[in-house]
Amino acid sequence: MSEIIQRFLVLEKQKQAYKNYIKELEEATEELVKQCGVNFYFQDAEGTVYKTEECTGRYVHFSKYTYSRTKRGDEKRGELSVKEAQEAGFKVGKDS
Repeated sequence: MSEIIQRFLVLEKQKQAYKNYIKELEEATEELVKQCGVNFYFQDAEGTVYKTEECTGRYVHFSKYTYSRTKRGDEKRGELSVKEAQEAGFKVGKDS
């Protein structure tokens, strides 16, 4: 297996943990705003100052390339069907 494939696989497996982290951070931010309000300032022990703000929009980035994969573990489904993967010559699911 090539080095680039190995690197991709390591990063792809970290994707769900990253998604969970972003979701938790957004939930914590919403809770902070509910309790302290918008335009609330606070500082951490290292001296960094934070301010709660209402979003004014976000820059959206569309990647030129993406990937899909078959389901993993106990997931209901993946973006890539088992049938398509098998047709491409891979042993997947019960056949692997």
